[in-house]
Amino acid sequence: QVQVVESGGGLVQPGGSLRLSCAASGFTFSSYVMNWHRQAPGKQREWVANIFSGGSTNYADSVKGRFTISRDNAKKMVYLQMNNLKPEDTAVYYCQVSVIDVWGQGTQVTVSS
Repeated sequence: QVQVVESGGGLVQPGGSLRLSCAASGFTFSSYVMNWHRQAPGKQREWVANIFSGGSTNYADSVKGRFTISRDNAKKMVYLQMNNLKPEDTAVYYCQVSVIDVWGQGTQVTVSS
């Protein structure tokens, strides 16, 4: 069964950090670009970052310099390290596999004092 499962969300104060994880299974993980997206309450889903199989990365302007995406092809894992979090980063964060368009269930990140 092809699936991705996110974890690591939670409540954090502004300026804090969180690391999200995405565990993949059921497909040749190393062959696919992996993406993180997010959806804030009342807003459209927003692409956050992606990482290619060789490790090259891209980021939305809103998170550039604060978030870092990484992957471990041996463990079939993708990570999103989020630093200097802001209230506007509050959203459900989703992991997605490009091409085959598989999505996880999401993990909630809330940034609030």
